[in-house]
Amino acid sequence: MRRNNIALSFLAVVLAAGFSVRSCPPRVRASHLLPTVAFSEESVKSRDAILQNSNGRNARKSAEKIVSQIQRADYEGDRDALKRLFDEMEKFADDQSIGSKVRYWRGFAMWRRAFNGTSASGNELELDLQLAVREFDMAIGADPAFIDAKVAEASCLQNLGALRFIANDLAPAREFMQRSFPLLKDAEAAQPNNPRLLWVLGAYQFYNPAKVGGGQALAIETYHKGLMAFRASNSKTSDALTPSWGEPELLMSLAFSNLNKKTPEPAVAEHYAQRALALVPYWHYVRDQLLPQIKDALNRNANESRTSPQ
Repeated sequence: MRRNNIALSFLAVVLAAGFSVRSCPPRVRASHLLPTVAFSEESVKSRDAILQNSNGRNARKSAEKIVSQIQRADYEGDRDALKRLFDEMEKFADDQSIGSKVRYWRGFAMWRRAFNGTSASGNELELDLQLAVREFDMAIGADPAFIDAKVAEASCLQNLGALRFIANDLAPAREFMQRSFPLLKDAEAAQPNNPRLLWVLGAYQFYNPAKVGGGQALAIETYHKGLMAFRASNSKTSDALTPSWGEPELLMSLAFSNLNKKTPEPAVAEHYAQRALALVPYWHYVRDQLLPQIKDALNRNANESRTSPQ
């Protein structure tokens, strides 16, 4: 059908120029018409390739813009925006060139929507985390070597386990935790110094005893290791779709863990919280929740020092 259409287009051009194909000698018709058709087919293919490349660049550019908005919404604690941006990214999810990364960022949006859900119900948090797991799983399916997707999915599974544990639903809690371990094992084998992996490992260690590979001191050590790894690797990348976050999160976790460990050190916690805010001044959790808690702890310590016997 395309060949016929091109031939008809050629005829239209010839007639418009005031010529008749019938008036041309047979040899002229054979030698000019067929090469023109062949050239036109190649032109169409070239045009289609150019359009495809252009569409691919436009899709990537649009997806990168949404990724930037997702990260900002996470720091601002804007759960509504995270859900809206999750939906907006769907149109790029099946793109062969960027689909796996789009799936990652859709999962990231729901992962962080759950993390920002301090006033949400357990059921709502579980739904967000389940959606995140689905997206990360699809990202891994499209790219089995996508380590950051494995790290993120493991975190979601562990948080689903924690929610079930809080609800005293122990069998599913154990199942979620068991599902997370192979993902973390793969990540540790492939990228042991991945800062985002070390951030997730530190969270597990902080809330679990030494007998199962945890401990608060070990968690703080892991966060420091992640921070050093981030700086040593120059983790920022020119590809906005490739995960490169981590430094502010590691600083925040050092602030949180120093405030909430068995022997709190609020002055140390304040130091790390201020460093996190220097990188992300609009971080809602650190600015409006964590830092006031640290200030309260510092004030309590000051009051106790004034009232204690000399």
